[in-house]
Amino acid sequence: MSLIVALILGAIIGWLAGKLLGRNEGVIASIVIGIIGSLIGSWISMLFTGSDRAYLSFSWSGLFWSFIGAVVLVAILNAFRRPHNRTTV
Repeated sequence: MSLIVALILGAIIGWLAGKLLGRNEGVIASIVIGIIGSLIGSWISMLFTGSDRAYLSFSWSGLFWSFIGAVVLVAILNAFRRPHNRTTV
């Protein structure tokens, strides 16, 4: 897979994961989230399936596991985010 395609798919996957969990990131952050999420998703895929077929490959299962990894990464980032002006009544 070419680097350009990986960056574009990483950006799309990172953006979708951010939108799903209510996080609004820029383009660079979405690319980073998508790429790191792809690595996390490949690791999760190996745990569940016992195979490394989704590891850094362009396939529907690879895209699925990349998205799952990006969602996990965004959820972890959200857990460590400081609350902004939360008022309690």
